[in-house]
Amino acid sequence: MCKWTLLGDLLTVCVFFFQVILILTKLFDFNLGTVTESSLWRSVDFGTTYEKLMDKVMIRTMLSYLYVFPTNKRKILILSDPEVESSLLISSDEGATFQKFNINFYIMSLLFHPTQENWILAYSHDQRLYSSLDFGKKWILVHERVTPGRFYWYDSHTHTHTQKMQYITCRAQKCSEEGRQYPFSGRIDTNSLVVQDQYIFLQLTTAGRTTYFVSYQRGPFRTIQLPKYCLPKDMHIVSTDEGQVLAAVQEWNENDTYSLYISDTPGVYFTRSLPNLHTFRSLAGNLIVDVYKVAGVSGLIIANKKEDAQMRTYITYNKGQTWSLLQPPAKDTTGHDINCNLPSCSLHLLLQMSENPYTPDTISTKHSAPGIIVATGNIGPELSFSNTGMFISSDAGNTWRQIFEEEHSVWFLDHGGALLAVTQSVVPTRHLWISLDEGRQWDKLSFSSTPLFVDGVMMTPETENHIITFFGHFNYHSDWQLIKIDYSSLFGRKCTDGDFQTWHLHNKGEVCVMGERQVYMKRKPGTRCTLGQEYSRVVSAEPCICTLYDFECDYGFERQASGKCAPAFWYDVNLPAHTCSHGQRYRNSTGYRQVLLNNCREGLKDTLSPKMQQCKPIAPSGLQLSTINSQLTAVLGTNITFRVALQNVSQQVHRHTHKVIYKVLCFRLVVLKLFKTNFTSPVERIFLSAPVVVIRGNEANLTAVLWPSQPRTATFYWWFSNRTEPLITLEGSISHTYTREGPNSVTVQVSAGGTVLQDVKIITVKDFFRSLLLSFSPNLEEHNPSIAEWRQDVGRVVRATLSQVCGFPEDQLLVSVFPGSPTAAELFILPETNQSAFRSYTEEQLDKARTTHTHTHAHILKQNVLL
Repeated sequence: MCKWTLLGDLLTVCVFFFQVILILTKLFDFNLGTVTESSLWRSVDFGTTYEKLMDKVMIRTMLSYLYVFPTNKRKILILSDPEVESSLLISSDEGATFQKFNINFYIMSLLFHPTQENWILAYSHDQRLYSSLDFGKKWILVHERVTPGRFYWYDSHTHTHTQKMQYITCRAQKCSEEGRQYPFSGRIDTNSLVVQDQYIFLQLTTAGRTTYFVSYQRGPFRTIQLPKYCLPKDMHIVSTDEGQVLAAVQEWNENDTYSLYISDTPGVYFTRSLPNLHTFRSLAGNLIVDVYKVAGVSGLIIANKKEDAQMRTYITYNKGQTWSLLQPPAKDTTGHDINCNLPSCSLHLLLQMSENPYTPDTISTKHSAPGIIVATGNIGPELSFSNTGMFISSDAGNTWRQIFEEEHSVWFLDHGGALLAVTQSVVPTRHLWISLDEGRQWDKLSFSSTPLFVDGVMMTPETENHIITFFGHFNYHSDWQLIKIDYSSLFGRKCTDGDFQTWHLHNKGEVCVMGERQVYMKRKPGTRCTLGQEYSRVVSAEPCICTLYDFECDYGFERQASGKCAPAFWYDVNLPAHTCSHGQRYRNSTGYRQVLLNNCREGLKDTLSPKMQQCKPIAPSGLQLSTINSQLTAVLGTNITFRVALQNVSQQVHRHTHKVIYKVLCFRLVVLKLFKTNFTSPVERIFLSAPVVVIRGNEANLTAVLWPSQPRTATFYWWFSNRTEPLITLEGSISHTYTREGPNSVTVQVSAGGTVLQDVKIITVKDFFRSLLLSFSPNLEEHNPSIAEWRQDVGRVVRATLSQVCGFPEDQLLVSVFPGSPTAAELFILPETNQSAFRSYTEEQLDKARTTHTHTHAHILKQNVLL
């Protein structure tokens, strides 16, 4: 059953073909701190014997990386070490022979075309992008100054993000300046280009606000529409593989969590599915969102959510319409009862993906094994990253069993018909476990006479051979060991019809999942037969009658406790969400849209589906004034052309752009003439005026100041600390009583004319404090620009100076510099932990503070150059 092979050096790449295994190893010299030798090994008998190819194929250079073409696994490309030489080794016969080609650039990374097996993109060390259409033999320059990792294949085009922050496309065989296209006009944010499946994403940040754009099926870019109350700080694309976008969005009130949003098919209109997703950063600095789409069962998603400083695992069977905690196992591995009851106690899972392709993720599912979920986790009130065990579900997450008390690496064998488990590599082992009944019983087998640290497993799941290869080491000073295992003897024969039983997919007893009654075939427990590649899993799928939860809430609507979708407070149901011209018809939403891939029929489908409706006239809006060349300066006496644009006008009137040419004499006169028509100015800026410190239990007056002026119709939303619901007013002033000592946040959002802006302030609440009014020398006004940033800098200088001179700890001082002129400020002295000591401050100390601030203007004037 087993055959082990000794390989020296540092094993870096393993490639498994149908019968051929290629392994690239490197010898690392710890004294020199570098790789001094590389070796290429090849086996043609599933790893029973290996041959060293370096001398046979005359490969005498240092090798660094090995690639296999995804569309033709017989084709191999190996990169040399660029510190030694720049060359490629190419094979078309699974590594039996190689050709060497020298290149004039150093390759940092490669990207293969998803369908054209000879097409490659190569990124060089000097930020240039090259393409090859002949299997790497010849290369042409695509573009310079390309952003690392922001280049993609799309049909026969390359999509590139340059360091000039432009989005460029061109055909791979013709990428000169004449052949380049710029689908998105203007600049985009650095590292914002993402191409996934049928979607292209960009983002653009102006004046501190980020706008996200999407192109579906290479169509025009459209602005992504998130709910109006969501002012995103960041967006991360989770998946796009089912003709729909799942995105994690960090909202304005989230710091270490994100919210899960689900789009319509074009990826434009998003609705929120689950708030407060757990996120973390990988070792490479990439954002990791704790969301996992279960393979083999449509609409099944598992996510980790933060609740009151605890992480808990939730599951949904209808693509995020309803979420529930995981039912814990009834017994442990020894058969004893587990006293864990929902909702205070549940099962929680780690959802981390492995960075090593030869070790499994902490959660594993397979399209060919629907309903089987294997994961690392724990039982209790919250998710733990220690004291974890292994759990399995055979019915798509409805019920769970504990299979190991400690962490194991688990792989699917025989197209999901068998499971292989090995203890984690931190502990050496000589045994493995195989289960043929979805983890109910495990056969313990010995694969090595000496305990081995298992670092990975190689296998080819798409073939019907039953060969797996372990690789690891006996200790941290030994060479690599490769152990070949043929597990075909575990199966006596191939499965027949009598070896299977049916299994009905359900959601806690509800047999209609994603609008269907789905029946699958599974091998009967204890039957030792192999499934085979042609094994069909699905027996039948019968449509169900449509219910409310076969539909998700459409853009602008939110799910209520009753299950119905109602308009959000910011959404005007009388205005169509999509572009609508007078005299045309549009699909008016009822507040619902059918969940993508949900196959329900009849029932509520006719009632909840969108209805065709006549477009209504919309009042003109969006008046914009600009120059024809976008410049804001001109030479006196020359002509300048202004463009006045008016949007949202009816089809009869047409969208109007009026050009006016004026002699540059008085720009103010031009502006007055062009804006003679009376239009309401949109809100451009908001400032929240709030006290810096308040006494606990006393009212604090809060005022939202708008520019250019407060519009006639504006709605204010006030969010206090961690409250989940805002206080809504039609006035820009409000009073609030604070009861919790310490820093308290207040956020005000204003919605006017389709624009949503916000400002945030932190108010310190204390039981008592001391304050002093401060004034400054008159010559300070020469440098007072009356802007918020300048006042903040003045406050920092005053605070630091008083702390240094008077001996107050800086964290006990707050300074608020008032707007306007002459410059004035208020100093707040907060109590320290020892409040009795604070009360004993003498009047002499406070007088020292009163006199000290009059000298701080000299420090401020000295720093004015830096402001």
